[in-house]
Amino acid sequence: MSVSLVLDGSGAAQVHSGVPFLDHMLVSFARHGFFDLEVEARGDLEVDDHHTVEDVGITLGRAFSQALGDRSGIRRFGDAVVPLDEALCAAAVDLGGRAYLGYDVAISQERVGNFQTELVHDFMKALSDEARMNLHLRLLGGRNPHHIIEAAFKALARAMDQATAPEPRLKGVPSTKGVLC
Repeated sequence: MSVSLVLDGSGAAQVHSGVPFLDHMLVSFARHGFFDLEVEARGDLEVDDHHTVEDVGITLGRAFSQALGDRSGIRRFGDAVVPLDEALCAAAVDLGGRAYLGYDVAISQERVGNFQTELVHDFMKALSDEARMNLHLRLLGGRNPHHIIEAAFKALARAMDQATAPEPRLKGVPSTKGVLC
């Protein structure tokens, strides 16, 4: 598994996880977050997609954590509400170093094509844990599972773009304690 990430990129992506729907979501994530992203993954897809989806989340989270370093000079917080047709999803992030996932994205359908919709939670949990970020995702409305999941990834992308952006007025880390966990 390899991931290459540029925070202040153009939104270019080359994603090959072996899970086509995840690839689609990550390309969308990169595009709407203006991250340059390359993912190359090989997993035990003959068993199921779970390990690969989770491992991509872990590796991408680690790439964000490494790219952020001590998190000096970043805005730290970001939020976005993104529609996709009938779906509307909100994302809020805090890159303060404390991992937490608040996930309220109920999807009644079990699958989008061959992709198990419950794997979105597993991906987001792995990502938030390894990036050491507080991530809240909320579905505000929607019916189509593809639209719901894509709105969630796009909302996350926009929130991450805000949170990782440089804050020119800030010297050091964005914390009153002078250090981030």
